[in-house]
Amino acid sequence: MSSWVLYALSGMAMFSVGLVGLFAHRHVVKRILASNIMGSGVLLVLVALARRVPSGAPDPIPHALVLTGIVVSVSSTALGVALARRISRLQAAESDSARSRPEGS
Repeated sequence: MSSWVLYALSGMAMFSVGLVGLFAHRHVVKRILASNIMGSGVLLVLVALARRVPSGAPDPIPHALVLTGIVVSVSSTALGVALARRISRLQAAESDSARSRPEGS
């Protein structure tokens, strides 16, 4: 088995694990981590597809896509974590206000 096939199979396995994690968990942080694993799997497959011929230089376009994908992944993770923190704060404030309300109102 050549190394690019191993990269491609590893990428597909990582994507599958991330997909299962995305749909199996309800916790927001676990879903964010699962989507990161899925993205890493896609990037690994792109690296494997960059190989054109066995002895030639790899295709630079998939490598550029991988670099762009890394930047997008970091940005989307930061946005997801910020949204998760905001949701957690809103839920905590709502539960505090529900506790402070008098009975029957």
